[in-house]
Amino acid sequence: MKTEDKIRLQIESNPVLLYMKGTPAKPECGFSAKAVAVLQSTGIPFNYFNVLENPFIREKLPSVSKWPTFPQLFVGGELVGGADIVEEMGKDGSLLPLLEKATVQKEEA
Repeated sequence: MKTEDKIRLQIESNPVLLYMKGTPAKPECGFSAKAVAVLQSTGIPFNYFNVLENPFIREKLPSVSKWPTFPQLFVGGELVGGADIVEEMGKDGSLLPLLEKATVQKEEA
């Protein structure tokens, strides 16, 4: 399976997926730490993928997502954006309903 296909499968299989540097318990960059903090504040469970442990995913994800930097948050199979967008959505209240909708739809499927 090609790396791009693995990425697409990961995105489709996880209602809320954060591609990040490090882990939620130990983020390895400030932007990843910011995105994790916002996601954790919602109380909605999310999956993550540490791009530092898989250089092939780290290399190919930007061409699949059309987003050049990390972290990258996918909700319901769609790219939401990076840390600044996640933080802004957390502040304006638009993130929680999006996460809730994606996780409910996955449970019903």
